[in-house]
Amino acid sequence: MYSPPVDLSFKDISSVTGALAEVPRSGLRPLKPNSKGKYSSHSFRLSNNNIPDLVGLQFMLGHFLAQPLKLGWLDLSFNKITCIEPVLCELRELRVLYLHGNAIWNLPEVDRLGELPYLHSITLHGNAIDENKNYRNRVISALPHLKKLDYSSVTCDERRMVNIWHQGSKHGGNTEQSPQ
Repeated sequence: MYSPPVDLSFKDISSVTGALAEVPRSGLRPLKPNSKGKYSSHSFRLSNNNIPDLVGLQFMLGHFLAQPLKLGWLDLSFNKITCIEPVLCELRELRVLYLHGNAIWNLPEVDRLGELPYLHSITLHGNAIDENKNYRNRVISALPHLKKLDYSSVTCDERRMVNIWHQGSKHGGNTEQSPQ
């Protein structure tokens, strides 16, 4: 069994590296650091802060986690993040990613997350990109292993329809534009 999440939510952190000065919250199952002061958790919460970008994410994760590259669950919801940065693609074991309630505005940036082979659940609602009429289709098309988008299951029928939509968009439909 894994350790509980390292929880740095609601800490008024204004940068990822600002988390280095914080102490994780204690939950029902307290975190126990190893002899090097690192946690064996594969989950990390940085939600409800004021983080605008992910500069220093790998360094910060290495500071707290015994195995940062084994991170499987990352909650960055309710921050001020404006783009989906390539550093997220370095987290190859990521399975669940919460990005809802941020300021992400460029829908094509979702495509880069297609590099994550195990990503099966993502939240992006509450960002400017969810106003795009092709939002759900685009995200499902870009993320082939997705099972849940914004807490809603991706059905087999929906996946088939998105594949048809994707083929049509390659032959003249425009799915690239962000909301006006």
